[in-house]
Amino acid sequence: MNPALKYTLGRVGLFVACALVLLPVPLNLWVKLMVAVVVSFALQFVVLRKWRLEMIGQMDDAMVRRRQEKQRLRAALAGEEPEGTDEDGQTDR
Repeated sequence: MNPALKYTLGRVGLFVACALVLLPVPLNLWVKLMVAVVVSFALQFVVLRKWRLEMIGQMDDAMVRRRQEKQRLRAALAGEEPEGTDEDGQTDR
């Protein structure tokens, strides 16, 4: 499963769990939901740490790939040879 999706579903699940725990408390519904948001936000740092780090790693990898592709495209537009190729466009081995 995609780490970003897993983390997002974990955050939503944590919020729902906190809201259900607060359901029997005699408070206004909006106050219960606000408390559930704050508590689930605090808990996610501890409970969902592993999933958050997986998601951050996935995003870092995607950012590196995008930067490399951007540099490759800029070099191609400037008429430069990409690294690892010779004058004929053949890849060095």
